[in-house]
Amino acid sequence: MPSARPAHLTSMLPTRKIGALNVTVAGLGCNNFGWRIDANATAKVVDAAIDAGINFFDTADIYGGGESEQYLGRALGNRRKQVIVATKFGMKMDDRRQGAKPAYVRQAAEDSLKRLGTDYIDLYQLHQPDPTTPIADTLGALNELVDAGKVREIGCSNFSAEQLREAAAVPGAKHFVSVQNRYSLLHREPEKEVLPECERLGIAFIPFFPLENGLLTGKYRKNQKPPEGSRGAAGWGPKVFTDQNLEAVEELIQFAESRGHTLLELAFSWLLARPAIASVIAGTTKPEQVRSNAASTAWHLTEQDLAEIDKIASAPLSVR
Repeated sequence: MPSARPAHLTSMLPTRKIGALNVTVAGLGCNNFGWRIDANATAKVVDAAIDAGINFFDTADIYGGGESEQYLGRALGNRRKQVIVATKFGMKMDDRRQGAKPAYVRQAAEDSLKRLGTDYIDLYQLHQPDPTTPIADTLGALNELVDAGKVREIGCSNFSAEQLREAAAVPGAKHFVSVQNRYSLLHREPEKEVLPECERLGIAFIPFFPLENGLLTGKYRKNQKPPEGSRGAAGWGPKVFTDQNLEAVEELIQFAESRGHTLLELAFSWLLARPAIASVIAGTTKPEQVRSNAASTAWHLTEQDLAEIDKIASAPLSVR
């Protein structure tokens, strides 16, 4: 089960802790698998990630209607024990499969194990709070999965600071070791309450949408048409491609380039400057994108750098 580096590879990205798990600071978000790319393209992205030193793969049962888990498991093959696999449950699969009641927690885990082609999940995450189910009941079922050896660590997603506190107060052997919420240079909401609560409770924070649908990659520029086939051109995801955000992007690009770096490097390294951040799990559709992401984690920002970035990106921007 340990996250060992394949012997034929010479270097590995730095790692941080999610509970007992050692995850690389750059991970791979697998939300595109089964949706934007097929099984063959998924295999190429997974191969590129492992070759680039990434050991952390984050998916969910709803991604690609279950195909993301299937494609990921198939692509990993006999390398399964060399990596950390995280998946999620709780969002609506259909009218019968949703929520966080104990019976469904057990069913969802078995379904994910089957799709992934594995006998254990490294990090099993409740995808969103279930207001119809006491969190103690959900945690009880998750603890049963840990005791059975089917899950190593448990986490949550889209939780508020208050919900994290409530979960942490439930008696039990295992508690949430991570929370996965939206956070980026252009979406700073977690700084108000969730990040401080993570530091207080010792919970790892995993940011989703770290590149804001590609806005923080540098490929979208002010007064330029979005690249053909891109999310910006298709209008997918949150409405981030606004004039206000594009103005901020131009300033951030100037800041990064003045120091010999790219906007992509800034987006990754800025997140990793936060102690609670465990891994930046950007999704990709091409091998070259995952290689670029893995290479974008080495810039160590100074306090002065962070203060200057705040002048550009601390104000509420048009990201909803």
